[in-house]
Amino acid sequence: MLHHFKYTLKTLFKDKALIFWTFAFPLILGTFFYMAFSDIEKSEQLDIIDIAIIDNDEFKNNKAFQETFRLLSDENSKERLFSTQYTTLEEANSLLENNEITGYLLIEDEPKIVVASNGVDETILKYVVLEITQIEDIVSHVILENMNEFLENSSFDIATWQKEIYQEVLEIFHDRSANIVDVSNRNLSYTMIEFYTLIAMTCLYGGILGMVAINQSLANMSNNGKRVAISPTAKGKIILSSVLASYLVQLVGVFLLFIYTIFVLQVDYGNNFPLIILLTLLGSFAGLTLGVAIATLLRANENLKTGIMLAITMFGCFLSGMMGITMKYIVDTNVPLLNKINPASMITDGFYSLYYYGNNLNRFYFNVVSLIIFSLLMIIISMIGLRRQRYDSI
Repeated sequence: MLHHFKYTLKTLFKDKALIFWTFAFPLILGTFFYMAFSDIEKSEQLDIIDIAIIDNDEFKNNKAFQETFRLLSDENSKERLFSTQYTTLEEANSLLENNEITGYLLIEDEPKIVVASNGVDETILKYVVLEITQIEDIVSHVILENMNEFLENSSFDIATWQKEIYQEVLEIFHDRSANIVDVSNRNLSYTMIEFYTLIAMTCLYGGILGMVAINQSLANMSNNGKRVAISPTAKGKIILSSVLASYLVQLVGVFLLFIYTIFVLQVDYGNNFPLIILLTLLGSFAGLTLGVAIATLLRANENLKTGIMLAITMFGCFLSGMMGITMKYIVDTNVPLLNKINPASMITDGFYSLYYYGNNLNRFYFNVVSLIIFSLLMIIISMIGLRRQRYDSI
């Protein structure tokens, strides 16, 4: 078994076409993705919005508005959204007329936003003010609830009540005061979406390795397969060693892609790298088992099997968003079952869930379980196909 494992490794590494598709092609495609999409991200990231706030007594007495705009205007903060000037009403109107600001905030009886036109920046400013207003409503509700409790309970200690109210209001304000931040780069990352599909493609390309390794063990595909068929060595051990060698070569290719994208292209895969590795290992194994299943089921030459494997891989990556990030949404909306059985979509969606919903891993583990089930199903199909291999003569 060890001898056959070494032999399979040498065979795979000497195949130039396999090395290109497994090692070189993902690196080349990743470079193109980086060149194509990095400039788009920079152009679509939100710019700092110039605004003015009327510095009257109402604003000075409103801690919610003061603290929120201070946080969102901090020049040293990565979450900075506004460049804020504190002015009089006359100065703010002058700045707005000269297009030096997007709009200004005036707090009287109610907060008022004055803008010169409608646009994305103006909408963001209005949304921030709406959020702060909702925070104030929540705080008022908390105070009223506790006031009713105080009035109903004469033994209630007013000093304790004041302290509890203060702490509860601080917690609400801390959680929500800086709720509006610039996350455009994270939530609209074309590069990340494309790199997820690239990793999925690289994992599935391992199926070509598995296919070639299995073909070396089939009597109708190679001279080596004929020798294997008549040898006294257990066929299961030989096939297992071929699969393990293919898996090892595949993992080398995938992790070369990770090293290149992280250290050369500076791609940020997030903080859950152990789970990313887990998903990659399972995705690679799913691709490998898919290739083995195709190799055992199809009675065709190696070139045709390879073409079919490439076609399945690219079609699966297309459905998962490689050629257009909206395609995955279209498929999920109209034909959800298609992406439920698509291993490329399982891998890509697993990365999505880690990147966008890192605190909730339910969706991630659903994709992990789906990949395991897919791999087991491919193994069962492969075993059935191998048992049906019969030859009249060798």
